[in-house]
Amino acid sequence: MTDETLLDRALQRLETAASHLKIDQDVIEKLKYPRETTKMRLLIRMDDGSRKSFLAWRCRYDDTRGPTKGGIRFHPDATEAEVETLAFWMTFKCAVMNLPYGGGKGAVQVDPRRLSKSELERLSRAYMQAFSRVVGPDRDIPAPDVYTNSMIMGWMADEYSQIVGAVTPAVITGKPIALGGSLGRNDATARGGYYLVRHLADQLRLPAQHRVVIQGFGNAGQFYAQLAAKDGHLVVAASDSSGAIRRADGLDTAAMIAGKAAGQSLVALAAQLGAEVISPEALIATECDLLVPAALEDMIHEGNAASVQAKVVLELANGPVTPDGDKVLESKGVVVLPDILANAGGVTVSYFEWVQNRQGYYWDLEEIHARLLRIVEREGGAVWDIASARGISMRTAAYVHALARLAGAIEAHGTQPFFVS
Repeated sequence: MTDETLLDRALQRLETAASHLKIDQDVIEKLKYPRETTKMRLLIRMDDGSRKSFLAWRCRYDDTRGPTKGGIRFHPDATEAEVETLAFWMTFKCAVMNLPYGGGKGAVQVDPRRLSKSELERLSRAYMQAFSRVVGPDRDIPAPDVYTNSMIMGWMADEYSQIVGAVTPAVITGKPIALGGSLGRNDATARGGYYLVRHLADQLRLPAQHRVVIQGFGNAGQFYAQLAAKDGHLVVAASDSSGAIRRADGLDTAAMIAGKAAGQSLVALAAQLGAEVISPEALIATECDLLVPAALEDMIHEGNAASVQAKVVLELANGPVTPDGDKVLESKGVVVLPDILANAGGVTVSYFEWVQNRQGYYWDLEEIHARLLRIVEREGGAVWDIASARGISMRTAAYVHALARLAGAIEAHGTQPFFVS
Protein backbone atom coordinates (compact mmCIF):
# COMPACT_ATOMS: atom_id res chain seq x y z
CA MET A 1 0.00 0.00 0.00
CA THR A 2 1.10 3.60 -0.64
CA ASP A 3 -0.12 6.99 0.52
CA GLU A 4 -1.14 7.82 -3.08
CA THR A 5 -4.85 8.70 -3.24
CA LEU A 6 -7.31 8.21 -6.06
CA LEU A 7 -7.07 11.95 -6.73
CA ASP A 8 -3.26 11.78 -6.85
CA ARG A 9 -3.53 9.14 -9.56
CA ALA A 10 -6.10 11.21 -11.45
CA LEU A 11 -3.80 14.22 -11.35
CA GLN A 12 -1.19 12.18 -13.21
CA ARG A 13 -3.47 12.54 -16.26
CA LEU A 14 -3.37 16.33 -15.82
CA GLU A 15 0.42 16.38 -15.65
CA THR A 16 0.74 14.18 -18.73
CA ALA A 17 -1.65 16.37 -20.73
CA ALA A 18 0.13 19.54 -19.61
CA SER A 19 3.41 18.21 -21.01
CA HIS A 20 1.86 18.35 -24.49
CA LEU A 21 0.67 21.96 -24.22
CA LYS A 22 2.25 25.34 -23.61
CA ILE A 23 0.15 26.59 -20.73
CA ASP A 24 0.82 28.87 -17.80
CA GLN A 25 1.67 27.28 -14.45
CA ASP A 26 -1.29 29.21 -12.97
CA VAL A 27 -3.58 26.82 -14.85
CA ILE A 28 -2.05 23.74 -13.23
CA GLU A 29 -2.11 25.37 -9.80
CA LYS A 30 -5.83 26.09 -10.15
CA LEU A 31 -6.69 22.57 -11.34
CA LYS A 32 -4.60 20.67 -8.78
CA TYR A 33 -7.08 21.25 -5.98
CA PRO A 34 -10.89 21.27 -5.62
CA ARG A 35 -12.45 24.71 -5.18
CA GLU A 36 -14.59 23.54 -2.28
CA THR A 37 -15.61 20.30 -0.60
CA THR A 38 -18.47 20.38 1.91
CA LYS A 39 -18.86 17.54 4.42
CA MET A 40 -22.08 17.05 6.36
CA ARG A 41 -23.82 14.54 8.63
CA LEU A 42 -27.36 13.63 7.59
CA LEU A 43 -29.50 12.63 10.57
CA ILE A 44 -32.77 10.88 9.71
CA ARG A 45 -35.53 9.07 11.56
CA MET A 46 -35.58 5.36 10.74
CA ASP A 47 -38.77 3.34 10.41
CA ASP A 48 -38.23 1.73 13.83
CA GLY A 49 -38.24 5.16 15.47
CA SER A 50 -34.48 5.37 15.99
CA ARG A 51 -32.27 8.07 14.50
CA LYS A 52 -29.24 7.33 12.37
CA SER A 53 -26.62 9.59 10.81
CA PHE A 54 -24.89 9.21 7.45
CA LEU A 55 -21.75 10.93 6.20
CA ALA A 56 -22.26 13.00 3.05
CA TRP A 57 -20.21 15.24 0.75
CA ARG A 58 -20.56 17.68 -2.13
CA CYS A 59 -17.50 18.82 -4.07
CA ARG A 60 -17.36 21.70 -6.53
CA TYR A 61 -14.00 21.14 -8.20
CA ASP A 62 -13.75 23.99 -10.71
CA ASP A 63 -16.28 26.51 -12.01
CA THR A 64 -14.16 28.49 -14.47
CA ARG A 65 -16.30 27.46 -17.45
CA GLY A 66 -19.68 27.55 -15.70
CA PRO A 67 -21.69 26.12 -12.79
CA THR A 68 -20.43 22.79 -11.54
CA LYS A 69 -22.18 19.60 -12.65
CA GLY A 70 -22.03 16.04 -11.37
CA GLY A 71 -23.90 13.13 -9.88
CA ILE A 72 -24.74 12.07 -6.34
CA ARG A 73 -23.97 8.48 -5.45
CA PHE A 74 -25.27 6.46 -2.51
CA HIS A 75 -22.63 3.84 -1.71
CA PRO A 76 -21.31 2.27 1.52
CA ASP A 77 -17.68 2.70 0.39
CA ALA A 78 -17.95 6.36 -0.66
CA THR A 79 -15.11 8.58 0.55
CA GLU A 80 -14.13 12.22 0.33
CA ALA A 81 -11.16 11.37 -1.92
CA GLU A 82 -13.42 9.49 -4.31
CA VAL A 83 -15.89 12.39 -4.47
CA GLU A 84 -13.11 14.89 -5.21
CA THR A 85 -11.63 12.62 -7.89
CA LEU A 86 -14.99 12.15 -9.57
CA ALA A 87 -15.47 15.93 -9.52
CA PHE A 88 -12.04 16.35 -11.14
CA TRP A 89 -13.02 13.91 -13.90
CA MET A 90 -16.31 15.77 -14.39
CA THR A 91 -14.38 19.03 -14.86
CA PHE A 92 -12.50 17.49 -17.77
CA LYS A 93 -15.51 15.59 -19.09
CA CYS A 94 -17.53 18.78 -19.47
CA ALA A 95 -14.58 20.52 -21.12
CA VAL A 96 -14.06 17.63 -23.57
CA MET A 97 -17.69 17.92 -24.71
CA ASN A 98 -17.50 21.75 -24.68
CA LEU A 99 -20.38 22.05 -22.21
CA PRO A 100 -20.62 25.34 -20.23
CA TYR A 101 -20.00 23.57 -16.92
CA GLY A 102 -17.34 22.87 -14.37
CA GLY A 103 -17.08 19.61 -12.46
CA GLY A 104 -18.86 18.59 -9.27
CA LYS A 105 -19.81 15.39 -7.42
CA GLY A 106 -21.63 14.26 -4.31
CA ALA A 107 -22.06 11.13 -2.22
CA VAL A 108 -23.64 9.63 0.86
CA GLN A 109 -21.87 6.81 2.67
CA VAL A 110 -24.80 4.39 2.80
CA ASP A 111 -26.00 1.09 1.40
CA PRO A 112 -29.40 2.15 0.04
CA ARG A 113 -30.44 -1.50 -0.36
CA ARG A 114 -30.67 -1.66 3.45
CA LEU A 115 -33.13 1.24 3.62
CA SER A 116 -36.88 1.12 3.21
CA LYS A 117 -38.39 3.33 0.54
CA SER A 118 -39.55 5.79 3.19
CA GLU A 119 -36.07 5.93 4.75
CA LEU A 120 -34.57 6.45 1.28
CA GLU A 121 -36.87 9.40 0.67
CA ARG A 122 -36.01 10.95 4.06
CA LEU A 123 -32.30 10.52 3.32
CA SER A 124 -32.65 12.09 -0.14
CA ARG A 125 -34.52 15.09 1.24
CA ALA A 126 -32.02 15.39 4.11
CA TYR A 127 -29.19 15.61 1.56
CA MET A 128 -30.85 18.54 -0.17
CA GLN A 129 -31.63 20.24 3.15
CA ALA A 130 -27.97 19.97 4.10
CA PHE A 131 -26.54 21.11 0.77
CA SER A 132 -29.20 23.60 -0.40
CA ARG A 133 -26.72 26.48 -0.03
CA VAL A 134 -24.12 24.62 -2.10
CA VAL A 135 -26.29 23.64 -5.07
CA GLY A 136 -28.43 25.78 -7.36
CA PRO A 137 -29.32 26.05 -11.06
CA ASP A 138 -26.62 28.70 -11.56
CA ARG A 139 -24.09 27.28 -9.09
CA ASP A 140 -24.03 23.47 -8.87
CA ILE A 141 -26.39 21.03 -10.60
CA PRO A 142 -26.49 17.42 -9.30
CA ALA A 143 -27.68 14.31 -11.18
CA PRO A 144 -28.06 10.57 -10.53
CA ASP A 145 -25.05 8.31 -10.08
CA VAL A 146 -24.37 4.90 -8.51
CA TYR A 147 -27.45 3.62 -6.60
CA THR A 148 -29.44 6.81 -7.19
CA ASN A 149 -32.18 7.24 -9.79
CA SER A 150 -34.79 9.58 -11.25
CA MET A 151 -37.17 9.25 -8.28
CA ILE A 152 -34.42 10.26 -5.85
CA MET A 153 -33.63 13.24 -8.07
CA GLY A 154 -37.33 14.13 -8.07
CA TRP A 155 -37.42 14.09 -4.26
CA MET A 156 -34.32 16.28 -4.11
CA ALA A 157 -35.64 18.78 -6.67
CA ASP A 158 -38.93 18.99 -4.76
CA GLU A 159 -37.11 19.57 -1.46
CA TYR A 160 -35.00 22.34 -2.99
CA SER A 161 -38.12 24.00 -4.43
CA GLN A 162 -39.73 23.96 -0.99
CA ILE A 163 -36.61 25.47 0.60
CA VAL A 164 -36.34 28.37 -1.88
CA GLY A 165 -40.10 28.84 -2.23
CA ALA A 166 -40.23 28.44 -6.01
CA VAL A 167 -40.50 25.51 -8.40
CA THR A 168 -36.91 25.13 -9.65
CA PRO A 169 -36.57 22.07 -11.91
CA ALA A 170 -33.18 23.23 -13.29
CA VAL A 171 -31.52 22.62 -9.90
CA ILE A 172 -31.10 18.92 -10.72
CA THR A 173 -31.08 16.69 -13.78
CA GLY A 174 -32.02 13.08 -14.31
CA LYS A 175 -35.52 13.75 -12.94
CA PRO A 176 -38.67 11.83 -13.94
CA ILE A 177 -40.11 13.05 -17.26
CA ALA A 178 -43.26 14.21 -15.45
CA LEU A 179 -41.17 16.49 -13.23
CA GLY A 180 -39.15 18.15 -15.98
CA GLY A 181 -36.79 15.35 -16.92
CA SER A 182 -35.51 15.00 -20.47
CA LEU A 183 -36.35 12.31 -22.96
CA GLY A 184 -33.28 10.24 -23.78
CA ARG A 185 -31.65 10.63 -20.35
CA ASN A 186 -32.13 6.99 -19.33
CA ASP A 187 -29.80 5.52 -21.96
CA ALA A 188 -27.64 8.60 -22.59
CA THR A 189 -24.40 7.27 -21.07
CA ALA A 190 -24.54 4.06 -23.09
CA ARG A 191 -25.79 5.79 -26.23
CA GLY A 192 -22.94 8.29 -26.17
CA GLY A 193 -20.43 5.43 -25.93
CA TYR A 194 -22.24 3.53 -28.68
CA TYR A 195 -22.19 6.58 -30.98
CA LEU A 196 -18.46 7.02 -30.29
CA VAL A 197 -17.58 3.42 -31.15
CA ARG A 198 -19.75 3.50 -34.26
CA HIS A 199 -18.17 6.77 -35.42
CA LEU A 200 -14.60 5.52 -34.92
CA ALA A 201 -15.19 1.87 -35.94
CA ASP A 202 -13.10 2.10 -39.12
CA GLN A 203 -10.18 3.83 -37.40
CA LEU A 204 -10.38 1.28 -34.57
CA ARG A 205 -10.45 -1.55 -37.14
CA LEU A 206 -13.45 -3.17 -35.55
CA PRO A 207 -15.21 -5.83 -37.63
CA ALA A 208 -18.72 -5.16 -38.95
CA GLN A 209 -20.06 -7.62 -36.37
CA HIS A 210 -17.94 -7.39 -33.26
CA ARG A 211 -17.91 -9.39 -30.04
CA VAL A 212 -18.62 -7.42 -26.89
CA VAL A 213 -17.87 -8.16 -23.22
CA ILE A 214 -19.66 -6.03 -20.62
CA GLN A 215 -18.23 -5.80 -17.11
CA GLY A 216 -21.06 -4.42 -14.96
CA PHE A 217 -24.59 -5.15 -16.19
CA GLY A 218 -26.28 -2.19 -14.55
CA ASN A 219 -28.03 0.72 -16.23
CA ALA A 220 -25.26 1.68 -18.66
CA GLY A 221 -24.21 -1.91 -19.31
CA GLN A 222 -27.74 -3.05 -20.10
CA PHE A 223 -28.44 -0.18 -22.46
CA TYR A 224 -25.13 -0.70 -24.24
CA ALA A 225 -25.94 -4.41 -24.67
CA GLN A 226 -29.34 -3.48 -26.08
CA LEU A 227 -27.88 -0.98 -28.57
CA ALA A 228 -25.07 -3.34 -29.61
CA ALA A 229 -27.44 -6.29 -30.14
CA LYS A 230 -29.81 -4.15 -32.19
CA ASP A 231 -26.84 -3.28 -34.42
CA GLY A 232 -26.03 -6.98 -34.95
CA HIS A 233 -23.10 -7.28 -32.55
CA LEU A 234 -22.67 -10.24 -30.17
CA VAL A 235 -22.53 -9.79 -26.40
CA VAL A 236 -20.47 -12.87 -25.54
CA ALA A 237 -19.97 -12.28 -21.80
CA ALA A 238 -21.28 -10.06 -19.02
CA SER A 239 -21.05 -9.69 -15.26
CA ASP A 240 -22.91 -8.19 -12.32
CA SER A 241 -22.34 -8.30 -8.55
CA SER A 242 -23.26 -12.02 -8.51
CA GLY A 243 -20.53 -13.08 -10.94
CA ALA A 244 -20.01 -13.47 -14.67
CA ILE A 245 -21.43 -15.55 -17.52
CA ARG A 246 -20.23 -16.32 -21.04
CA ARG A 247 -21.60 -17.81 -24.26
CA ALA A 248 -19.29 -17.87 -27.27
CA ASP A 249 -22.04 -17.50 -29.90
CA GLY A 250 -23.73 -14.64 -28.07
CA LEU A 251 -26.03 -14.10 -25.10
CA ASP A 252 -29.72 -13.26 -25.42
CA THR A 253 -29.55 -9.63 -24.28
CA ALA A 254 -33.34 -9.19 -24.19
CA ALA A 255 -33.67 -12.18 -21.83
CA MET A 256 -30.83 -10.87 -19.66
CA ILE A 257 -32.41 -7.44 -19.33
CA ALA A 258 -35.83 -8.95 -18.60
CA GLY A 259 -34.32 -11.23 -15.97
CA LYS A 260 -32.51 -8.37 -14.27
CA ALA A 261 -35.71 -6.31 -14.26
CA ALA A 262 -37.40 -9.24 -12.49
CA GLY A 263 -34.74 -9.21 -9.78
CA GLN A 264 -32.61 -12.13 -10.98
CA SER A 265 -28.82 -12.13 -11.14
CA LEU A 266 -26.87 -13.06 -14.26
CA VAL A 267 -25.53 -16.19 -12.57
CA ALA A 268 -29.10 -17.27 -11.77
CA LEU A 269 -29.99 -16.75 -15.44
CA ALA A 270 -27.02 -18.72 -16.78
CA ALA A 271 -28.83 -22.04 -17.31
CA GLN A 272 -31.79 -20.36 -19.02
CA LEU A 273 -29.37 -18.52 -21.33
CA GLY A 274 -27.27 -21.60 -22.09
CA ALA A 275 -24.24 -19.82 -20.66
CA GLU A 276 -21.33 -20.94 -18.53
CA VAL A 277 -20.60 -19.27 -15.21
CA ILE A 278 -17.07 -17.85 -15.10
CA SER A 279 -15.00 -15.82 -12.66
CA PRO A 280 -14.73 -12.03 -12.89
CA GLU A 281 -11.06 -12.53 -13.81
CA ALA A 282 -12.02 -14.84 -16.69
CA LEU A 283 -14.49 -12.22 -17.93
CA ILE A 284 -11.73 -9.61 -18.24
CA ALA A 285 -9.62 -12.18 -20.12
CA THR A 286 -12.39 -13.23 -22.55
CA GLU A 287 -11.37 -12.95 -26.19
CA CYS A 288 -13.43 -10.19 -27.80
CA ASP A 289 -13.25 -7.09 -29.96
CA LEU A 290 -14.70 -4.62 -27.45
CA LEU A 291 -14.45 -4.73 -23.65
CA VAL A 292 -16.88 -2.41 -21.87
CA PRO A 293 -16.12 -1.80 -18.18
CA ALA A 294 -19.37 -0.30 -16.89
CA ALA A 295 -19.13 -0.77 -13.11
CA LEU A 296 -16.82 1.04 -10.66
CA GLU A 297 -13.29 2.45 -10.52
CA ASP A 298 -10.04 0.47 -10.77
CA MET A 299 -11.49 -2.68 -12.33
CA ILE A 300 -8.59 -3.06 -14.78
CA HIS A 301 -5.19 -2.64 -13.16
CA GLU A 302 -1.59 -3.76 -13.31
CA GLY A 303 -2.55 -7.17 -11.96
CA ASN A 304 -5.05 -8.11 -14.67
CA ALA A 305 -4.51 -5.76 -17.62
CA ALA A 306 -2.10 -8.20 -19.30
CA SER A 307 -4.95 -10.73 -19.56
CA VAL A 308 -7.17 -8.37 -21.61
CA GLN A 309 -7.69 -9.78 -25.12
CA ALA A 310 -9.93 -7.04 -26.48
CA LYS A 311 -8.87 -4.72 -29.31
CA VAL A 312 -10.68 -1.76 -27.77
CA VAL A 313 -11.76 -0.83 -24.23
CA LEU A 314 -14.76 1.51 -23.91
CA GLU A 315 -14.86 3.06 -20.44
CA LEU A 316 -18.54 3.50 -19.59
CA ALA A 317 -17.62 3.54 -15.89
CA ASN A 318 -15.62 6.35 -14.29
CA GLY A 319 -11.94 5.47 -13.85
CA PRO A 320 -12.19 1.72 -14.51
CA VAL A 321 -8.57 1.52 -15.72
CA THR A 322 -5.76 2.58 -13.38
CA PRO A 323 -2.69 4.49 -14.69
CA ASP A 324 -0.58 1.34 -14.31
CA GLY A 325 -3.25 -0.67 -16.12
CA ASP A 326 -3.20 1.94 -18.89
CA LYS A 327 0.52 1.40 -19.44
CA VAL A 328 0.04 -2.35 -19.79
CA LEU A 329 -2.85 -1.97 -22.24
CA GLU A 330 -0.92 0.58 -24.31
CA SER A 331 2.06 -1.77 -24.52
CA LYS A 332 -0.29 -4.46 -25.83
CA GLY A 333 -1.71 -2.14 -28.51
CA VAL A 334 -5.18 -2.02 -26.90
CA VAL A 335 -6.98 1.26 -27.63
CA VAL A 336 -8.74 2.72 -24.60
CA LEU A 337 -11.62 5.11 -25.29
CA PRO A 338 -11.39 7.10 -22.04
CA ASP A 339 -14.20 7.74 -19.60
CA ILE A 340 -14.16 11.53 -19.93
CA LEU A 341 -15.13 11.05 -23.59
CA ALA A 342 -16.71 7.58 -23.70
CA ASN A 343 -19.32 8.05 -20.96
CA ALA A 344 -19.93 11.77 -21.46
CA GLY A 345 -23.29 11.13 -23.14
CA GLY A 346 -24.86 11.19 -19.69
CA VAL A 347 -23.71 14.70 -18.75
CA THR A 348 -24.42 15.92 -22.29
CA VAL A 349 -28.09 14.93 -22.11
CA SER A 350 -28.18 16.25 -18.53
CA TYR A 351 -27.08 19.56 -20.04
CA PHE A 352 -29.95 19.28 -22.53
CA GLU A 353 -32.34 18.75 -19.60
CA TRP A 354 -31.00 21.84 -17.80
CA VAL A 355 -31.38 23.93 -20.97
CA GLN A 356 -34.95 22.69 -21.48
CA ASN A 357 -35.85 23.41 -17.83
CA ARG A 358 -34.52 26.94 -18.09
CA GLN A 359 -36.28 27.77 -21.35
CA GLY A 360 -39.51 25.92 -20.51
CA TYR A 361 -39.56 24.23 -23.91
CA TYR A 362 -38.94 20.52 -24.38
CA TRP A 363 -37.44 18.66 -27.34
CA ASP A 364 -38.59 15.36 -28.82
CA LEU A 365 -36.48 12.20 -28.63
CA GLU A 366 -35.24 12.45 -32.20
CA GLU A 367 -33.85 15.93 -31.53
CA ILE A 368 -32.15 14.75 -28.33
CA HIS A 369 -30.48 11.87 -30.18
CA ALA A 370 -29.46 14.09 -33.10
CA ARG A 371 -27.91 16.71 -30.82
CA LEU A 372 -26.05 14.04 -28.81
CA LEU A 373 -24.79 12.35 -31.99
CA ARG A 374 -23.50 15.65 -33.37
CA ILE A 375 -21.54 16.48 -30.20
CA VAL A 376 -20.12 12.95 -29.75
CA GLU A 377 -18.95 12.76 -33.35
CA ARG A 378 -17.47 16.27 -33.27
CA GLU A 379 -15.53 15.83 -30.04
CA GLY A 380 -14.69 12.14 -30.60
CA GLY A 381 -13.28 13.00 -34.01
CA ALA A 382 -11.28 15.89 -32.55
CA VAL A 383 -9.76 13.67 -29.86
CA TRP A 384 -8.88 10.99 -32.44
CA ASP A 385 -7.19 13.62 -34.61
CA ILE A 386 -5.13 14.90 -31.65
CA ALA A 387 -4.07 11.36 -30.75
CA SER A 388 -3.08 10.60 -34.35
CA ALA A 389 -1.23 13.88 -34.94
CA ARG A 390 0.75 13.73 -31.68
CA GLY A 391 1.24 9.96 -31.47
CA ILE A 392 -0.37 9.78 -28.03
CA SER A 393 -3.09 7.63 -26.46
CA MET A 394 -6.76 8.51 -26.74
CA ARG A 395 -6.83 9.20 -23.00
CA THR A 396 -3.98 11.67 -23.14
CA ALA A 397 -5.51 13.24 -26.26
CA ALA A 398 -8.86 13.69 -24.46
CA TYR A 399 -7.12 15.39 -21.53
CA VAL A 400 -5.12 17.59 -23.92
CA HIS A 401 -8.36 18.56 -25.70
CA ALA A 402 -10.09 19.39 -22.40
CA LEU A 403 -7.09 21.10 -20.82
CA ALA A 404 -6.72 23.43 -23.80
CA ARG A 405 -10.28 24.66 -23.21
CA LEU A 406 -9.83 24.95 -19.45
CA ALA A 407 -6.53 26.76 -19.89
CA GLY A 408 -8.12 29.24 -22.29
CA ALA A 409 -10.80 30.07 -19.74
CA ILE A 410 -8.38 30.33 -16.80
CA GLU A 411 -5.86 32.39 -18.78
CA ALA A 412 -8.65 34.77 -19.87
CA HIS A 413 -8.79 35.96 -16.24
CA GLY A 414 -5.10 36.85 -16.37
CA THR A 415 -2.02 34.82 -15.43
CA GLN A 416 1.45 35.70 -14.14
CA PRO A 417 2.85 37.08 -17.44
CA PHE A 418 -0.08 39.52 -17.66
CA PHE A 419 0.47 40.90 -14.17
CA VAL A 420 4.26 41.21 -14.35
CA SER A 421 4.52 42.57 -17.89
